Amino acid sequence: MELDEIQTPAIVADLAMMEHNMRKYQNYADQGGCALRPHIKTHKIPRLAQMQLDFGAKGITCAKLGEAEVMADSGIGDIFMAYPVIGPDKIRRFLDLSQTIRMICSVDSVEGASALAAAARERGITAEVRMEVDIGAHRTGVVMPRAVEMAKRIAGMPGLELSGIFGYKAMVLEGGPTLDPAAAGREEGELLGETAQRIREAGIPLRDVSAGSTPTAPYAAMAEGVNEIRPGTYIFQDAQRIVQGAASPEECCGVMKVTVVSTPEKDRAVIDAGTKALAGDSKLHAAPMFLSSYGQILGRPDLRIDRMNEEHGMIVCDGETGLHVGQPLYVIPNHICTCINLFDRIYIREHDGSLTETPVAARGRSV
Repeated sequence: MELDEIQTPAIVADLAMMEHNMRKYQNYADQGGCALRPHIKTHKIPRLAQMQLDFGAKGITCAKLGEAEVMADSGIGDIFMAYPVIGPDKIRRFLDLSQTIRMICSVDSVEGASALAAAARERGITAEVRMEVDIGAHRTGVVMPRAVEMAKRIAGMPGLELSGIFGYKAMVLEGGPTLDPAAAGREEGELLGETAQRIREAGIPLRDVSAGSTPTAPYAAMAEGVNEIRPGTYIFQDAQRIVQGAASPEECCGVMKVTVVSTPEKDRAVIDAGTKALAGDSKLHAAPMFLSSYGQILGRPDLRIDRMNEEHGMIVCDGETGLHVGQPLYVIPNHICTCINLFDRIYIREHDGSLTETPVAARGRSV
């Protein structure tokens, strides 16, 4: 298939640059003496997960059981699900996987941990878990003052093995948003390392301390006590990572091909990608990134996608767009992870220049 044959909107990913990104982050992990366990929620594609393992990753990270099941079916045998397993059906599915491959899941509550422990005891097995610590994202996770107490309770439950702790903070520094990935990553590593040390001093022998997001992972990997990082976006990179200083435009290898479908005014045009393609979870004109567009249009920094409906992306500029109906454009999405999940397939540009239509096998596997 040739590039001009691809109907739009569509995501095209360059294999050579993906490999560059994989090597780069594997090197960060190696230099820090850390395992790399990439988060596949970014791409949801078994082929790419296997490539990350081939480049040296220890295992993979998933967000949901559906993703883990797809990856396990593809032959991947070491999966950390960085999300609580809540409810009898999900506990059953997790334990089913645990009896065939290495599965680890997140716990952050007595209720969730005790239900999982009871189900594991009924099967006569031990479930491996990591306790999530809230180090600044304020999502799931045990608040730091209660971390030692909660770790003791979880570690004391027959049927569970508390093998480590993990956290996610991303671009937060001293409780607020930042554009300094180095400082945010160092703080992330220090908070997790110090928490792990307190837990160990309480008599609980943790093995793994897992940190990381794409912008902070290179710096968290260097922190004393951290022995694993979990970046995800790095395989494709995106416009937000450019603003955060985590990627160059050239490293953003997952781009969206779109088509101009209307040019109602000289300073305004419409493309065939709205919130059902480019997503809309990146706020514009908000601190700290102050994004001015729902994606960067390659070769046209003067153009901005400043508004979207479901199927329409409205492009504006301060002069004339110079665009014409039927013209293809290429956009670096602000947040590639949400975009990938909106497509059944992406197109991978192979080393010989050919394009491979590749199913997003774990797309929509959010249960």
